[in-house]
Amino acid sequence: MRVIDGGRAAPEEVAPGVEANARLTGSTAAVLLILLAIEGVTILEVSSLLRLHVFVGMLLVPPVLLKTATTGYRFARYYAGSPPYVRRGPPPPVLRILGPVVGVLTIAVLGTGISLLWTPSTWRDTTLLLHKATFVVWFGAMTLHVLGHLVDTYRLAPRDWTPKGAYVPGVWLRRAVLVATLVAGVGLGLLALGQVDAWVRR
Repeated sequence: MRVIDGGRAAPEEVAPGVEANARLTGSTAAVLLILLAIEGVTILEVSSLLRLHVFVGMLLVPPVLLKTATTGYRFARYYAGSPPYVRRGPPPPVLRILGPVVGVLTIAVLGTGISLLWTPSTWRDTTLLLHKATFVVWFGAMTLHVLGHLVDTYRLAPRDWTPKGAYVPGVWLRRAVLVATLVAGVGLGLLALGQVDAWVRR
């Protein structure tokens, strides 16, 4: 037995690598929830908050890619038969099916949104319609996804950032990776702001 969380003992089969992956996934999910909440507010008044909408949308891209990478890694290791990940087990069946759907829809929403900044005026209405349509479908799937993982996110997200969680090797690297994705997102957001005025003129 070993201690993994505030003095709570856990079976030895929870390997450090599995726990590290779970912590990074949880931290990234918490960041995404905050950013998505802000993006949701901008949708209510998108005409007056268009610049913030675009900035946050671009800021979301690196954390989304990071979470896709961490969950994809767990998926690959589990189905490749890695003993620590097999012992940890997969998510519940519904969430296992929903995960890839949410991933594809997220890429579709972000992709159509980014495309709007550079698409020719002749294609703008079609691209905007696709952006809105994929958002509606994405919102329903994402709501179920968030509710299904909310407890795990609440439990895992603080472990690398508070003294309550037991030390797992690589904590500073995980923190640095998450911060780097946010910095990269801010850079993308600032670059995209230059396209907003041009998009409105077109």
